[in-house]
Amino acid sequence: MAITKIQREAILEKYQRHPGDTGSPEAQIALMTARILDLQPHFQKNHKDHHSRRGLLRIVSKRRRLLDYLKKTNLEGYKTLIADLGIRR
Repeated sequence: MAITKIQREAILEKYQRHPGDTGSPEAQIALMTARILDLQPHFQKNHKDHHSRRGLLRIVSKRRRLLDYLKKTNLEGYKTLIADLGIRR
């Protein structure tokens, strides 16, 4: 199941910097996190689906790069975002 348009709009509304913002690192990271969490049940059922796993790894890698960028440019925003999304344990 992909995230619906309504879920996407709710995520963007919460994390965007200004109305209409879809490209800020915070918004992109939040959307990627939602996609990653949405794919987890699929891999629990279909553990041999290596083609989709490659796509998941690409999303995780891109999110990691965006998190590194955010940490470098806006440390306080980074800490707030990871606490809110529950990314780090």
